[in-house]
Amino acid sequence: MTRSKLWYFSDTMMPPVTIPTFALYGEDHWQSPTGFAHIETIAQRSALHDWAIAPHRHDRAVQLLLVHQGPAQVTLDGALFALDGPAFIVVPTGVVHGFRFDHRTGGHVLTLAQEFVSRANGHADGLGALLTRGGHGTLSPGAAGRVRRLADELIGLDETATTGNALFDALAEALIRALLQGDHAASPGDQRLAVFRHMVETHLAEHRPLAFYAQSIGTTVRTLTRLTRRHLGHSPQGLINRRLALEAVRLLRYTGASASAVANELGFADPSYFSRFYLRMTGRRPQDDKAS
Repeated sequence: MTRSKLWYFSDTMMPPVTIPTFALYGEDHWQSPTGFAHIETIAQRSALHDWAIAPHRHDRAVQLLLVHQGPAQVTLDGALFALDGPAFIVVPTGVVHGFRFDHRTGGHVLTLAQEFVSRANGHADGLGALLTRGGHGTLSPGAAGRVRRLADELIGLDETATTGNALFDALAEALIRALLQGDHAASPGDQRLAVFRHMVETHLAEHRPLAFYAQSIGTTVRTLTRLTRRHLGHSPQGLINRRLALEAVRLLRYTGASASAVANELGFADPSYFSRFYLRMTGRRPQDDKAS
């Protein structure tokens, strides 16, 4: 298990406080190599944990939950909703998520390295948008049957983590495209937005100027602003602020860290300014979301 570092100081250095971060849930010893992929049945792991997967995240992978039949409860960054098969949910890299299943629930969990998004064919390919932004939905009988057959084929290839298996990757891509049947195509400019999102994730606590992000995607601040407003409904700075606030909420809810520790982790030199920022973005004070 890798861990997102959060140091805080008093008279002596305290141990890091973190959100649980796994390559595969519950496997502290295993580190995911670049390009890894893994599939297993829902029962294979969840039955070992009383059919409940506690909140955690993957910092280098995207995860697809495929529910073929039966119920599932899903939490995404604290929001709770239900799935009833045949249905699916795609959890992007970094999102804190948890699952609760019934013993009747059947399906698969497919985990793919974040580099898998590079298989998208240009800006208008919905595969890139789905893996980058996430999504969920129900499946038509035809799509559900195809997804289940492909998942079974993947299980048959290898029930352990795999890297660089061209057939596995091709079947996984076919499965994702089956999820996209009837879905809207991604909007033009998604690739630039994907790079922008990646840069924000990488430099979140550094509070970089907008010119840095515009240069990273080969454009101007004005064009970046037009792009994000058109496709994401917010200015670039607004998106960065929302992402900072989301990370602050995650750290407060899932680690028990103090507001000043979270402020320090996210690059806020002044804890009072962080508290005002948090209140403005969430409508709550940091202490209101602190884990008990």
